[in-house]
Amino acid sequence: MKTTLVRLPALPEDLVKRMRGAKLTFGNRVHCPFLRPFFLSPEDEERVRTVAEAIADLGERITSTALRDKNLFAQFHLREEEERLARIPTGYGRASTASRLDAFLLPDSLKFAEYNGESPAGAGYAEALAEIFRELPVMDKFRQGYEVHSYPLSAKLLDALVMSYLDWGGSSAKPQIAIVDWEDVPTVGEFEILQQRFEKMGIPTLIADPRQLEWDGKSLVAQDKKIDLVYRRVLINDIVAKPAECSALVKAYAAHAVCVANSFRCKIPHVKAFFAVLTDEQNGALFSHGECELIRRHIPWTRVVADAKTAHYGQPIELLAFIRKERENMVLKPSDEYGGAGVTLGWETDEAAWDAAIELALSSKNGAWIAQERIPVRREVFPYIADGGKVDYRDMLVDFAPYLFRGKLCGFLTRLSATGLANVTSGGGQVPAFRVRATPGH
Repeated sequence: MKTTLVRLPALPEDLVKRMRGAKLTFGNRVHCPFLRPFFLSPEDEERVRTVAEAIADLGERITSTALRDKNLFAQFHLREEEERLARIPTGYGRASTASRLDAFLLPDSLKFAEYNGESPAGAGYAEALAEIFRELPVMDKFRQGYEVHSYPLSAKLLDALVMSYLDWGGSSAKPQIAIVDWEDVPTVGEFEILQQRFEKMGIPTLIADPRQLEWDGKSLVAQDKKIDLVYRRVLINDIVAKPAECSALVKAYAAHAVCVANSFRCKIPHVKAFFAVLTDEQNGALFSHGECELIRRHIPWTRVVADAKTAHYGQPIELLAFIRKERENMVLKPSDEYGGAGVTLGWETDEAAWDAAIELALSSKNGAWIAQERIPVRREVFPYIADGGKVDYRDMLVDFAPYLFRGKLCGFLTRLSATGLANVTSGGGQVPAFRVRATPGH
């Protein structure tokens, strides 16, 4: 690869120019300061597909069960208003039309760090980035020896949204979609990509701030158009924090006047306490023997932080004493944050700071915290466009996150980070993922 880059001195500048032209920026940074994609074998894709789809299915099933079982529901530690929203009848089955799992894929392990069951960003960016890489001259040469497959994420996302709309009872052949989020979020560029692609596929789509929505008692209206289907990107946290600004959306949803995907009940599997529900032996009767084995192999042991007795792989423990003793093997994080906010990695923290993090978790008035065991992470060396267009080689953590649309794997968000946290908001970057197979004779 290094020799190839020496022969392609214009590649960094060409790639950056193409990304800026396609609005692949987060603030002023391009999404992908890296000069190669992530390559995935068909066997690894199948390995990820099997487990990811099983976990998404568990998310749906456990959500339905929790809505009937108060004791199970309590284990998710939702706030009062979140519970009220989650219990509003939706009119259709799926909690999460679109979701994403954060995974670390290694030759001998596949572990998932968390489940974004609410409103995962990045599918439009990932698809556009893959197209830019496919068009690079260096990829033409690569394709002479390999079959290269990329993922049509926007078409699969649109299919999933329309299927949820039909499940909900919608009858329009071309439902009017509104992509709803605040007008100043940094992901507006992705909404524009998706809007353009949805419209190209024949479905009218507009982008609206929640404050632009109007509820007249019969219909939800934005920009003088009746909305049939809301692709909800505004987070439930924001809906709870700004009830007046979001009241039109909530009233139309409660009145069954508009299909909203994801529905508000997606908050149940979205919180990180979901993995505590999956890995706690007290819930073992909810799962088949095969599901228990899948959870044991692929979901890290997780508990809500509390002064409590529990079990660690069958052995009784005092939870707080265990978390203190096992600092080198533990992560602490809020059950309901995103972008890496509040995450403390025990192996990067001294004892005093770790004790302080535990105290913060115990005294938090704003929701539960979880303790989770450390999982093996993947690292690879990637060529990186440094200042002035110079190319460096950097050892990066690879967070490989499958998108699931209506529970089916449809593609990937692949994030790289120099630190222990892999997300764009903490300064990471993104690369496209391609499934590759050597062509016969190579």
